[in-house]
Order: sequence, then structure tokens, then C-alpha cells
Amino acid sequence: MKYTGKKTSLILCAAGISLLISGCGAGSAVTSFEKENYNKSIYEAELFAEDLCVTDSDVSISGFEGDSSLHAEGLFDLTDHTVEYGYNLFERLYPASTTKILTALVAIKNSDMDDVVTVSRNAAASSFGWEDQVCGLQEGDQLTMRDLLYGLLLWSGNDNAVAIAEHVGGDVDTFMEMVNDQAAELMATGTHFVTPNGLHDPDHYTTAYDLYLIFNECIKHEEFMDIISASSYTANVTGADGTARQLTWEPTNYYARGAAALPEGATVIGGKTGYTGDAGDCLVLLCENDSGDQYISIVMGAADKPTLYEDMTALIDQIPSLE
Repeated sequence: MKYTGKKTSLILCAAGISLLISGCGAGSAVTSFEKENYNKSIYEAELFAEDLCVTDSDVSISGFEGDSSLHAEGLFDLTDHTVEYGYNLFERLYPASTTKILTALVAIKNSDMDDVVTVSRNAAASSFGWEDQVCGLQEGDQLTMRDLLYGLLLWSGNDNAVAIAEHVGGDVDTFMEMVNDQAAELMATGTHFVTPNGLHDPDHYTTAYDLYLIFNECIKHEEFMDIISASSYTANVTGADGTARQLTWEPTNYYARGAAALPEGATVIGGKTGYTGDAGDCLVLLCENDSGDQYISIVMGAADKPTLYEDMTALIDQIPSLE
């Protein structure tokens, strides 16, 4: 619809989405139509939050009490679009390597999985500290974007994150602008990322609720789902001297590795781990119950991995009581 000589403005309100159209003659047929049809709030859910789990406060589950030592946790029902449990959902926290789900999302949306990427010196594993998780990339290596994404999400390679950022954005700073633009598009307003891998920076943060918003978008992409549900992946790498080698990566997720007892309340499909000294142990998961209903569960800031998986299991085991 085009108006000639009129001025039209759209105002998006935080409490919902309302449409305000101004500048038309008071006696015009257009004004009458607009007043009757557009000066309403019926578009509020349909245009933004219809398919999202929405809350403005923490949510409890009767008979369940999470570990108060945790920074935050949440359980989101993707079928009924409800927040089933939330603790400190909107507190700004360090996300560690859970950052990489947003890095993956931006890469999937802005590159081809068969793109061949050449690893720079900045992205090589040798550029990272001995304690940093890396996939073993070397300067001059060539491998596909698909290979890089598997290493990013399964083995949590910090080197892979930089190689992805440089290829997609041209440089890391430009890529991070794309990342933060994507977060804003998803209404993850409590998120600001500085690095593509989540290595600590005081200005690099998110919230448990924002992490849900980001992960919820990620799982809409088949490429992402294929990766997080894989038990392992072998990449074919061509070195700078033309020598071919293979790198095999497995999930860091203890459920997938058999290092933690599986929850009984639902089947774990896959997810992403994270750890730094400042962030603690973090985990975001997608799981599914016997009826095919899917849930996103999040734990942030556990003191150690046993606490992380014990609390995540206890949270997922609440699912049958919610049905």
C-alpha cells in the first residue's frame, strides 16, 4: 500500500506491537479505515511472540528447587510455548563457549557449508593458550565451512571460531558486528558479544533467556541440528604444503560422551557446553519427551561439571510432571 503526500509511522512498543498511523486528513476515508482496523493490539502476539516462550519474571516448578549456587537456569517448552522454570533468567552473565551457537547461526545464514576456508595465523591453534580448547588447526590449512562448524559445536574449537569469523566477516571485528546485529534481531537485548568463541572479556555477556532465544533460532536450521546430534565427526584437512590429514572431533557434552548418567524425563538430542573460570560450567540442551514435545534446558554458572550435570538432569526429570 502506498500513500502519496502522507506521512506514515510505525511505532514498536516494548510491551507489545501496536500500529500507529498518522498524518492523514481527519475526514478522509483512509483515516476512518485505519482507526477501525489498525488502532488495535490484536497483532501483539502474532507479529512477534506467538511462537516464543515469554515471561517477565522467574518461574517456579511445584516441588522442585534448583541449586541456588548456580548463576541461572531455565526450562522452555517449545510445543506449548511456555517457560516452565526460570531462575535469574534476565541476569547478565558470561556465556563462555555457549557463545559459539550464535557464531554458528551467523555462519550458517551467511556462508555456504561447502565453502573452502584457509586458516590464518590468527586462527591457528598455536595462537591460543595451552588451557584453551582447540581443534588443532594450523596456518594455511584448508577445510570446508561444514568441517569448521562441526569442530566448533562438537569439540568447541576456539581456533575454528576465529577461522569461521574471518571467513564470513572478512575479519573478526566485522563478524562480531554481524553477531550482535543477529542478537538484536532475535530481541536478545541482554546480549553483547566481543569474541566469536566466548573466551573471557568483561564486555562479553548474555542472559539465560537470551540464550534460549538464540538456541531456539539455531535449531530451526537442519545443518545445526545435524551437528549437535552427531556422535563424532572426521574432517579432511589439506595442509599448507598440500599434505592431507584427518581430524576427528567428539562432543564435549558429557551426556553424549557417556560420562554423565542420562536424564529419565526426556531424551537429550544435543546442545553446547561452555566453561571459563569467570563463567563457570554452562550447558544449553535440546531434549524431547516420549510424546515428541521438545524442550530447551539451560544451566549457567555451575561450580563444576558434576554439579552442572546433576542439576541439568534434575531439571529435565521435571518434564513428565509438567505434562
